[in-house]
Amino acid sequence: MIPAWIAVVLLLVATVIGLWTGRQRERARQAADHEHSSLRLKLVLWSTGDELWEMDLAADTLSRSNPLKHLQASSHDLVTRASAMRALVHPDDRDAFNEAMVLHFKGDTEYFDISYRAPDLAGSWRWLRSRGRVVERQADGQALRMVGTTSDVTEFKNHELELDELNHELESRVEQRTEALDRSNRELQDAIVELQQAQDQLVHSEKMAALGGLVAGVAHEINTPLGIGVTAASHLDQETRRLAQQIEDGSLTREALGQFRQMATESAQLILRNLMRADKLVRSFKQVAVDQSSEERRRIDLGVYLQEVQTSLLPAMKKSTHRMEVECPTALVVDTYPGAIYQIVANLVMNSLLHGFRDRQDGLITLTASREGDEILMVYRDNGVGMDEETCRRVFEPFFTTRRGEGGSGLGMHIVWNLATSLLGGGLQCESAPGKGVRFELRFPAAA
Repeated sequence: MIPAWIAVVLLLVATVIGLWTGRQRERARQAADHEHSSLRLKLVLWSTGDELWEMDLAADTLSRSNPLKHLQASSHDLVTRASAMRALVHPDDRDAFNEAMVLHFKGDTEYFDISYRAPDLAGSWRWLRSRGRVVERQADGQALRMVGTTSDVTEFKNHELELDELNHELESRVEQRTEALDRSNRELQDAIVELQQAQDQLVHSEKMAALGGLVAGVAHEINTPLGIGVTAASHLDQETRRLAQQIEDGSLTREALGQFRQMATESAQLILRNLMRADKLVRSFKQVAVDQSSEERRRIDLGVYLQEVQTSLLPAMKKSTHRMEVECPTALVVDTYPGAIYQIVANLVMNSLLHGFRDRQDGLITLTASREGDEILMVYRDNGVGMDEETCRRVFEPFFTTRRGEGGSGLGMHIVWNLATSLLGGGLQCESAPGKGVRFELRFPAAA
């Protein structure tokens, strides 16, 4: 039987051997883990191409793993004067590099991260990015050891610089294009203003030409009754002198006196009728001319006014066999711009005479007016040649005419549109088809 003390000794020896064996196994495992970690780190550095460095600030040394061999600064795995490495930084980047390093050493920044240029073995400048962190400090906070990586980002930085240059060039182009566009817009706006002024002048000229035509037509129309009146008055004067001579001679007979009486009555009636006709023409012309030359709002009896407009248009109508009929209920009082109504009707009539009845001798124009609620509805029709779809669609466009080169300005119907929509505050529609005449529907407020 083994003595007890021997058994105790054997147990202690077995325990020591077990502990030593466990420690050896743990060391082997730790060594394997370290080797595995080192291998993984090397694989990571190899795959990224980054350089791993560790800086001992107290010894002023810098050691590298996977160094960037194409750089002058990385020609040695161990550098004994790490502080001298800053001299290899491009002069333009050195201040920013030193400031970033100092700030991190002082603890003002959590990480050291800076992009800068450094020379390669061929003497060309390469863009690098170094990132690191102080991993050990003294009790007073002074940095002792710093670990980080350095990457060659030249290709990326060149792309970034090219992109910045491209963006700058693009911004410059945009500014130039914007300036050119603004200049074009200003020139276009000036051209539009000039065109509007020219159009207003043309519209005014068109109105004055229409008024001049009205004056000439009415003057010609008044000449007829005045001529007849002058002739009748001259004849009456001559017969009165003859009667006076017969009275002085004592040769006046009852029969001669009767003839004179009949002649005097007929002459007086003829003079009166023609003077009344001339008076009607003058009054119609006076009112219409005032309304056309001035754009003043006033109350009118629309039926009476349309009759005056029709009378003022008789000279133009009498040059042809065409007819015009006006239908409007009595006492249809409206508060509006009479001059605009006259010019609308006059332009529509002239449009019918020049275009609608161009190849016809029996043209008929009808103008009807009625009240619908708070609006006045005026419908203008003629039985002329009509218009195709394209002409009907463009009839109100400025300077559009189917008689280009034949005296048509293309402003008449545009004036009608402007007066109807702007001055009268209403709307105007056109309906037509080839051979079906035209129909214009004008609506405008009956009162202000």
